[in-house]
Amino acid sequence: MTEPVLEVARSGGIAILTLNRPAKLNALSRELRAAIAGSFEQLEGDKSIGVAILTGAGRAFCAGLDLKELGGEAATRADPRDAITDADIVRAMQRFDRPIIGAINGVAVTGGFELALACDLLIASTQARFADTHARVGILPGWGLSQKLARLIGIHRAKELAFTGNYLDARQAEAWGLVNRVVSPEELLPTCLALAQDMLTCDPLTLREYKRVIDEGFARSFGEGLKLEAEASRAHARQLSPEMIAARRAGVQQRGRRQSGA
Repeated sequence: MTEPVLEVARSGGIAILTLNRPAKLNALSRELRAAIAGSFEQLEGDKSIGVAILTGAGRAFCAGLDLKELGGEAATRADPRDAITDADIVRAMQRFDRPIIGAINGVAVTGGFELALACDLLIASTQARFADTHARVGILPGWGLSQKLARLIGIHRAKELAFTGNYLDARQAEAWGLVNRVVSPEELLPTCLALAQDMLTCDPLTLREYKRVIDEGFARSFGEGLKLEAEASRAHARQLSPEMIAARRAGVQQRGRRQSGA
């Protein structure tokens, strides 16, 4: 029986999506791209899921597009023009209105790098490495890398990666602000699950709206982002009642006492 190219496990409000082509370094074949997009579309309609975690099986997170398939060397062939400009994966992830944690277990190269940047935050294993080899392969990014990376780590650092294709190791990625933190391989999923559990304790409707405001504001100027926040804040406040605030305040205080040991 053939194993699925993408494994999806749901438990306790968390969905873990695992790219499952370890022998191919989880390269994005046409089948895998469709599975990722389709799974996020399904999760969008599943309101029991509050957080998604995306990771890879084996020693790679994702090696990018399946170049053997695009080059006609595999049994399944694909038109390179369609694959390179196909942004269904990123659009499906953007439409998913809950947090997506990228658990970067190994190399994330080119299209795999773009897949990582489609997540809301990144936790990296010490074995993680990032590389933008678009210029070496002879294609231009089409899933947001050229714009997102410069905004995250600075234009000169982004150009260094884009113009050389060199690898960026996990510790340097952390120092540059690309990943939230670096942990040992055995702590990668437990760390992501702990963060997911923290997120599940937040008010779900507020969390979804907060993600929308951050993402939409990030794509605008600072001034326009402030206007967006003000509009969203006023609209959200109209849904609140004193009783709701009091109940949430008590919950926040209780959690604060637990975290501080008081």
